[in-house]
Parts: sequence; structure tokens; C-alpha cells
Amino acid sequence: MITAVDTNVLLDVFSADPTHGPASREALESGLERGTLVVSDVVWAETAAAFPARDAAEAALDTVGVEFAATGREAAGTAAQAWRVYRSAGGPRTRVVADFLIGAHAVVQADRLLTRDRGFYRRYFTGLEIVDPSGARR
Repeated sequence: MITAVDTNVLLDVFSADPTHGPASREALESGLERGTLVVSDVVWAETAAAFPARDAAEAALDTVGVEFAATGREAAGTAAQAWRVYRSAGGPRTRVVADFLIGAHAVVQADRLLTRDRGFYRRYFTGLEIVDPSGARR
């Protein structure tokens, strides 16, 4: 089982968020027990930006057992298609292409996505299994 992880879950853990941190940590541990945790290049960059240095970010990601899996051409194309649907339906630019790349990466390169942003991903990536750290499942 490959679980793609969204930035919000990692930042919950790395920032020791009192509200979401414990559940996100448990969800990461559960994902590791079931298989592999991966992050896309977008999630890696978003997460690393929260650290003062690249080495610190890489050490933190390694500590939680997350592997890097670059977004491939198929996932990028899937993201483009979903973005086009979103924008043609009048979707505002409050969502950026990066969000669509995260979802498409999970669709193509993983079995499910661990995220707290399940409503967005549910709408634009209908076949994707969404796991919310709070325990709510799609």
C-alpha cells in the first residue's frame, strides 16, 4: 500500500500542532505499517520551506519515513486536466496548480492520499481514496 502524504499532515507533525498533530502523527505511523509513505516534489518543497535549512527538512522527512517520488508526466497531465475543469467551471484562483499536482500524483503514483483537505480532493479526484488523519475516510 502506497500512501501519498499532503503537506498539511506533515506540517501538523513538524510544527507540533496541538489540534491536528497527534492524529496526523498516528496516521503517518499507520501508513508506514501498511506500506510506503511518499511525497511529491510539490509537497517536499512546501514542507521544506517550513525549515530554516534544506538539511533540517530532509532529516525531518527521513525521520518520519517519507520517500520522495517526483511527479511524472502522466500525473502532470492528470493535474492539468483537473485544473482545466476547475477553472472552466469558474473556480477561483484560490486553488493553485500545486494542489492539483498533489492530487494527481496520488492518483497516478499511490493508492491513497493522507490529507486534511479531503473535500477538495474528493471533488476533483473522484477515484482517489482519501484518508483524513481525524479518522474520517472517503
